[in-house]
Formats: sequence, structure tokens, C-alpha cells
Amino acid sequence: MVRLLGIDPGLRFTGWGLIDVDGNRLKHVADGVIATDATVSVPGRLKILHDALMALLTLHGPAEAAIEETYVNRNGAATLKLGYARGVALLTPALAGVPVTEYAAKTVKLAVVGTGGAEKEQVAMMVRRLLPGATVGRADASDALAVAICHAHHRSSRLAWSVARSAG
Repeated sequence: MVRLLGIDPGLRFTGWGLIDVDGNRLKHVADGVIATDATVSVPGRLKILHDALMALLTLHGPAEAAIEETYVNRNGAATLKLGYARGVALLTPALAGVPVTEYAAKTVKLAVVGTGGAEKEQVAMMVRRLLPGATVGRADASDALAVAICHAHHRSSRLAWSVARSAG
């Protein structure tokens, strides 16, 4: 069994979700959102994000982490701030010795829903279906669990591929 952490980074809200994977079985462990106050300076908010992620890593001990890649939108300042949060979300597990993998939003949606153009509501519904017992409150946490599920699927495919290559 392996524990995976999914992260949906954002400066205002960073979603996180933990799952345990045993073969093809997925089990919800925990999820939530790290919220920062917009009245706090950006460096202060990044520190809050780092400290909260480090606490999660220490408490839950995931073996691997996965993060959704940033999309670029029309608002350059918002994209830059998202990039700051994403940098912290990438760096914090790496500092803790946890390998990090990145996935495009379309790849996550494809892995969870079956189509790269799925809406957030469809992703949330499939997360609840794939992780019975998960009562996800915010879309950010649901998205983070979707990233973890995507990583579980891709991880198992990579492992199967490497076993097949070494046997052949």
C-alpha cells in the first residue's frame, strides 16, 4: 500500500487530498483546504502555505505527491501569484524527500472522468464515486483528490510498464 498526496495549488485556497492505494483499490484518507488571508503579504501567505503543507507531510507521511500544473489566464498578476503558490507546493514535498509529479488539468480530468473537458462538478461527482465515504466540502479539495487519483492511475501504469520491460 502506498499513500499519495494530491495538491491543487492556489494563493488564496490550496486544496489537498490524501489517498491510500493498494493495487487497483483507492481509499480516501483525508482532504482539506489551506486558506490564506488576502490582507497578509504575499511572502506571509507563502509561509503559511509552506508550514501547513509541511505539517501535512509530517502528520500523514505520503510516499509521493502530485500537483496540478498551472494554466495561464488573461490576468498576468493572478497567474504570477498562482505560480508563487505552485512553487511552494512543489518545493515543500521535495524538501521533505517526497517525490513530486505534475499533471496537466486535462490529464487529471481524463483520468478521473474520462474526458479532458469535464466540468468541476463532474470531477467532484467522480471523486466521490471513486472514493466512497469521502465527503469533500470545497472544489479545491475535490480537485486535489482528483490529482491524487490521476497519479495513482499513471503510477500503476508506469510500474506495470517497467515490470514488463524488465521481464522482456
